[in-house]
Amino acid sequence: MLPSANYWIERLQLSRHIEGGSFTEIYRSEVIIPKPTLPATFNGDRNVATSIYFLLEQGQFSALHRISSDEQWHFYYGGTLIVYEIRVDGRLVEHCLGNDPLNAHNTFQCVIRAGSWFGSRPANGVAYSLVGCTVSPGFDFEDFQLADRAALIKQFPQYSELITSLTHEGNFRR
Repeated sequence: MLPSANYWIERLQLSRHIEGGSFTEIYRSEVIIPKPTLPATFNGDRNVATSIYFLLEQGQFSALHRISSDEQWHFYYGGTLIVYEIRVDGRLVEHCLGNDPLNAHNTFQCVIRAGSWFGSRPANGVAYSLVGCTVSPGFDFEDFQLADRAALIKQFPQYSELITSLTHEGNFRR
């Protein structure tokens, strides 16, 4: 029997995340990359890497957003998590994170490319998904943009249903 989502929230001291779900930062490199050596998409110096635990329960989703870094997702516990990635070229990729070796679609890790729009939610019938996310160069809210539903649908009308399901009305933009 799986421990409950609340077990992990308490044990890992997770708190609510702006995108949805619960998280805690578990690592932030002390090594700093100076802004002049980073691509222009970064708004300042960055830690070499950061890492979080992230938990989504059934009915929750991580709202579509993008960052300036690649983000590696790691599956830890629970059921399959679907990470939706709309790449810069407009291609939609669905990453299914899980530990079901009989399911050819499951993988333990995936990488979301810098600049892609992405969001996630547990697969149907899954109580929760506990994953980790590692970002390099490290995550900073200065490089974070939460999707504006109307603007993203205008850009990618072929994904309007998905975009509507993974955004909140009245999203702010950073």
